[in-house]
Amino acid sequence: MTALAGARAPGPDAPARAPRARLANWIFKPRGPEAGEVLLDRRRVFIFPSRYGLGFAVSLLAFLAASINYDLALGYVLTFYLAAAGLTAMLHTFGNQVQLRLSPLDAPAVFAGETAVFRVVLDNRRDDERAAIWVKSAHAAVAHDLPAASATVVEVRVPTARRGRLPAPRLTIDTRFPLGLFRAWSYWQPALDCLVYPAPAGAHLAFPEAPAGSGDGIPRGDGTEDFAGLREYRDTDNPRHLAWKTVARSLAAGTPLLAKQFTGAAAAECVLDLDALGAIPDFEARLSRLTRWVLDADAMRLRYALRLGARTLGPAQGEAHRRACLEALALAAPPPAA
Repeated sequence: MTALAGARAPGPDAPARAPRARLANWIFKPRGPEAGEVLLDRRRVFIFPSRYGLGFAVSLLAFLAASINYDLALGYVLTFYLAAAGLTAMLHTFGNQVQLRLSPLDAPAVFAGETAVFRVVLDNRRDDERAAIWVKSAHAAVAHDLPAASATVVEVRVPTARRGRLPAPRLTIDTRFPLGLFRAWSYWQPALDCLVYPAPAGAHLAFPEAPAGSGDGIPRGDGTEDFAGLREYRDTDNPRHLAWKTVARSLAAGTPLLAKQFTGAAAAECVLDLDALGAIPDFEARLSRLTRWVLDADAMRLRYALRLGARTLGPAQGEAHRRACLEALALAAPPPAA
């Protein structure tokens, strides 16, 4: 990640939370990110009565007390029958999750503000069905039934707010099948991350102007073979090249009019330079504009280069070059504070 959230100052209840956190860490033994396939063996599956299970246990105690007090033979039968059913449900709940196999797949790159999708596999290699297996994160929960000897792909969706690498959240694998009297759960942190590109700036941004004689910048051919983008309208331009669809929006926003550009037979290469956007004070806004230009240049099949300080990518074109440029923008380090 290129930007880190500031540390939160400890609140007044921090001393009280610390013992609970140490106790939880000792009991549940949290692990770091785990690569490859993970087996939920008996040591990784925790089980505890649910609210309904605790209520069920209190009811059994009440039945037992009444049976002892009134010497009810049928009361003993009912109490111990229900207790046996509860213990059987506990074994089924535990067995519904143990020996489940988990493995990460991938997480396609997204733009900031979109939803990252982490894909993981639940693999049931037993000969019986696993029912109501919940996969929970801090943002959502989804339940799946796993048929015998089958695997299911689960998508874990996480909203994004900033560019960089977004690690997969810690997942809780949870089940209360069959009666809901017990909850069995496991924790898993997949070694998986999602690359988050900067959010592209608004559409129809003029490409950067190149210094005279530099050979860089947008194509300047006089031909009209291919549409090459938009730039600010100049008095010397042919009025037929005015981008009429953007006139109303430009007049309403008070921005310059835009003119269409066309490439001739020999088109120059486009250079997208971060340092050339020094007039924009916000670093993230500059990256957003470069992201928009990369997407536009790729859509128009232009050869372009991306220059981030001392690093230059290209000139080139195509899907691989677009991905390389967007990854560089996603991981670009901000300039040191003055």
